[in-house]
Amino acid sequence: MSKEDKMLDELKQIRELLTPPPPPPPPKNLLEEFKAFLTKYKVLGLAVAFIMGIYIGLVIQALVDDLIMPIVSVFLPGVEWESLVVGPFRIGHFIGTLITFLIVALVIFLIVKITKRMGID
Repeated sequence: MSKEDKMLDELKQIRELLTPPPPPPPPKNLLEEFKAFLTKYKVLGLAVAFIMGIYIGLVIQALVDDLIMPIVSVFLPGVEWESLVVGPFRIGHFIGTLITFLIVALVIFLIVKITKRMGID
């Protein structure tokens, strides 16, 4: 076998490897189509993540409302900081919501960082 023939054989093998596989056959009935939809878009994992996100958000909200905001009240004795109003603007409520957001963002950042270190994507 000549050098050119070996090169042609190698190129044919490369072409075969690069040729995409044929698409899977279309589902035959509604149930199979539904199963294909669930697996293709990973709907179950998305639903679990969404539900877990809601409840983790509630836990973090309780952490902020029940543990952190009372600490703010200690530094402002006798003042209901959430009822602070400047004109028509509810400044106290905004500050409370901003603190909650920052804490939620920090907790989510820490969770992502820890799971990345554990090798979970």
